[in-house]
Amino acid sequence: MTDRLNVIAKIKPHTENLDEARNAICAIIDRTRAEPGCITFRLSENAKDGSLHLYEEWRDEAALEAHHQQPYTKAVFEAYKDWLVEEPDIIRLRPVS
Repeated sequence: MTDRLNVIAKIKPHTENLDEARNAICAIIDRTRAEPGCITFRLSENAKDGSLHLYEEWRDEAALEAHHQQPYTKAVFEAYKDWLVEEPDIIRLRPVS
């Protein structure tokens, strides 16, 4: 097994907050990708239902936790409280060698 961690997050904003939610995530993509433990950080959108999907790969749990402690990440999480229909659906996966 590896210490690497893959994360898939489905984020469902209210229709009126879709642009804000998308823009907030897009605004942190470059900074997130520059973090030492980030391997992949990519945003996709489902045009049918207005959901956003983050695909992330991290060196390990510590790298993901360090990402969650960044001020820009915390700011997005704080904004989510008002923008989202429901809590993000987050799946954590371990790559199989």
